[in-house]
Amino acid sequence: MSLFVSGVLWVGSIMIVTAVLAVLLRKWRQRVGREANNEVAGQVFTVVGGVNVVIAAFVLISLFDGMDTAAKTTYDEANALVAVQWAGDSLAPADRAKVRQLTRAYANEVSGREWPAMRAGRDVGDQGWTLLTSLQKTVEQAKTTSERQEDRRVEAANQLWNVYQARQNRLNSSGSGVSEVVWFAILIGSVMSVALMFMFGGPGLYSYAFIVSMLAGAIGLLLFAIYQLQNPFSGGADVGPDAFLSALSRLSDSG
Repeated sequence: MSLFVSGVLWVGSIMIVTAVLAVLLRKWRQRVGREANNEVAGQVFTVVGGVNVVIAAFVLISLFDGMDTAAKTTYDEANALVAVQWAGDSLAPADRAKVRQLTRAYANEVSGREWPAMRAGRDVGDQGWTLLTSLQKTVEQAKTTSERQEDRRVEAANQLWNVYQARQNRLNSSGSGVSEVVWFAILIGSVMSVALMFMFGGPGLYSYAFIVSMLAGAIGLLLFAIYQLQNPFSGGADVGPDAFLSALSRLSDSG
């Protein structure tokens, strides 16, 4: 099911359920005198609804920023990995071959095994770290016979550190999400905001149901967006392994 269809079904279902509930409650409760609640309920709704919207908007903006950061981090990691191999091409033949083997193995590990795990919210395992450790030892222990080789070895080591940092940032992004406390605050605040609408009086029955359903739909839309963006590597964000697939192409070409 596409993201658009699932979003429409989610928001539409919330609006329909809320509208039906509003009609039933309005018919069940006495309509006379409900207008007297408007002033007090309006003041409370301003506070509750305002706080809930501020929290939801803050979370949504943070997730948007996190999605952009995650995408940039993947390219930083992949580009640094390519730079490691390019710098390692100046080393002795045995070390050069080992660097090429490990950089390609790491790119394949990330794109082929780690990405599906990040999309599913699972732990990626230690194989990626093991490959980087082997690559680090290869670079550090490489024998150089000229100043140029030593400079390139140092450059490879510096770029490898950039890979380490970008990898850690990527893994942190995949496991961040939205905490249970924040979800609790948003969900309870959303329920309270919609519930307060049932205290208002004034408009006709179906106009009232339409107003309540529109509010519930807007809140449902925010919740749907937050849910889809809480993991930048799945859902609506779905940052893919394009950077590493491109890196694999460049790593193969340089071989």
